Amino acid sequence: MNNNLCEISGIKRLVLLSLLTAVSLILFIIELRLPDLLPVPGVKAGLANIITVFAVYRFRKSETAMIVAVRIFLGAVFSGNISSLIYSAAGTFLCLIGMFAVSRIIPHKYLWLSSIVGGVLHNTGQIIAAVTIMKTFSVLAYYPILIVSGSIAGLFTGICAMLVLKRISVSYTDSR
Repeated sequence: MNNNLCEISGIKRLVLLSLLTAVSLILFIIELRLPDLLPVPGVKAGLANIITVFAVYRFRKSETAMIVAVRIFLGAVFSGNISSLIYSAAGTFLCLIGMFAVSRIIPHKYLWLSSIVGGVLHNTGQIIAAVTIMKTFSVLAYYPILIVSGSIAGLFTGICAMLVLKRISVSYTDSR
């Protein structure tokens, strides 16, 4: 396989995107089986987001959004929790917008910073969805905990995404 992702096209690119989607879904399912980090709703390590961060820096926006959308939908189906789709979609939408924006100014060697921004924005989107659905501002009490946990999870997933980039020896030309 060619090391330069921007030169991969057609069926090979589709297969690579499909494999990344499958890996992110597998990481999501593995995380479902792990015990909760904290007894606070919404606090997770976000293992599937390793693939999201990687994709933000290596693929087009539309391709990254497609990977994440399929993972969110299938994750909700496989977990049997379709109601989580609303929270995941709200968090991911805000996260992707923010990460796409900051990835333009934060180089790949500091992508962990972009990942932290993504983690915080993901939790912000989830809180906005919770306030809207529950019609109460009382859920905002979780927000400080989610900001801290989102920052820590974002740092972790960002570091993992950096290791993935180094491990597969991808050239650092822009593929977006």
